[in-house]
Amino acid sequence: MTLIRSWVDTANDPSCPFPLNNLPYGVFSTSGTQPRCGVAIGDKVLDVAAMEKAGLLRLADTPLLASAAWNPLMDAGAVIWDKLRSQLMGHLAQGADTQDQVEPYLHPLSGVTMHMPFSVTEFTDFYAGRNHAQNVGTIFRGNDNALPVNWLHIPIGYNGRASSVVVSGTGVRRPWGQLKSPEQEAPTFQPCRRFDLELEMGAIVGKPSTGPITVAEADDMIFGYVLLNDWSARDIQAWEYVPLGPFQAKATATTISPWIVTKAALAPFRAPTPEREKPLLAYLEEPRPMLYNIDLRVELAPQGGTATEIARTNYTQMYYSAAQQLAHHTTSGCPMRVGDLLGSGTISGPTKDSRGSMLELSWSGKEPITLDGGETRSFLEDGDTLTLKGTCHGDGYSIGFGDCTGRILPALTDPYAR
Repeated sequence: MTLIRSWVDTANDPSCPFPLNNLPYGVFSTSGTQPRCGVAIGDKVLDVAAMEKAGLLRLADTPLLASAAWNPLMDAGAVIWDKLRSQLMGHLAQGADTQDQVEPYLHPLSGVTMHMPFSVTEFTDFYAGRNHAQNVGTIFRGNDNALPVNWLHIPIGYNGRASSVVVSGTGVRRPWGQLKSPEQEAPTFQPCRRFDLELEMGAIVGKPSTGPITVAEADDMIFGYVLLNDWSARDIQAWEYVPLGPFQAKATATTISPWIVTKAALAPFRAPTPEREKPLLAYLEEPRPMLYNIDLRVELAPQGGTATEIARTNYTQMYYSAAQQLAHHTTSGCPMRVGDLLGSGTISGPTKDSRGSMLELSWSGKEPITLDGGETRSFLEDGDTLTLKGTCHGDGYSIGFGDCTGRILPALTDPYAR
């Protein structure tokens, strides 16, 4: 697909992340106003909540964009999703006869504050990147036993905390927890020393389910995607994860990008999952390509310093797609609800500069990385700002998600000191 031209001139710039082809959904506010639904176009955000109220968007008998979240629109179903996109295209396309009516609802992106784009119902995080799983397994168990015996057969995941999912720009406090090194007889309670990022994509469920669904049905249920940083306290995780897996090590925060990029915008960039080393069970087979060709980058900026790109990879490195993960999630009869968020698992490529976590980049601290300013990092330090970026490259246009950014804040003083 080529660029669809808009009367918003900045949307026609090939480097702009928000062309008319994209139309991502977010929640924004301007000075002195309440958060409300908006759509990014060029260097502007379109106040679609106000447009619906004014009758310029006609979607249903009751308002769907009046709340400060996209959940009501998602809950209305795929016919309404398509209806909104079609109406927005009509209003914003070059030559649209409603330009004069729509223009007053545009606000400069540089002057708005972004908020959580939807209310997260549940959060599940997966471990579905082959290179990441191989790297982490090699670090802890050696190359011969790197992958769990079930890994090539099943999308592994754990139920996380919806309450700690935050929008880009929110500070992330270094957590306290139980730490125990091999030479210690007993754990101690202190701030995390090995704080980490995880480069992921997040899939947002837009339709509910009440029983097992197919991969094709799961794909139809996905409303859109965000960038996702699953912050991880590696030293807390190392002590607590046996036998039940991640718990407090993953509960501090999960940061998502501010814009939901819809499945319709990503459709031209569909890509297949890799060839299987072992055949999957029939219920996990994909009827069509379910991944997307999304270039991904990670930047680290130390406090007071400039950003260094520390990793670059692509979403096509995943072994299991979000649709496969979602389908597997329902096999037990587990109901899925509108607003459920699925983390892909860390997206790492095959080379050192494409690893999506500090644990891999520094090989558990044994090989510190050097930033452009000369500083080194094994894990994240207080004041560091991490930024995830994602881009699809089309014919004369780009599709972006907005930066997914978080800054590490120092740990609290001992929360149990009396």
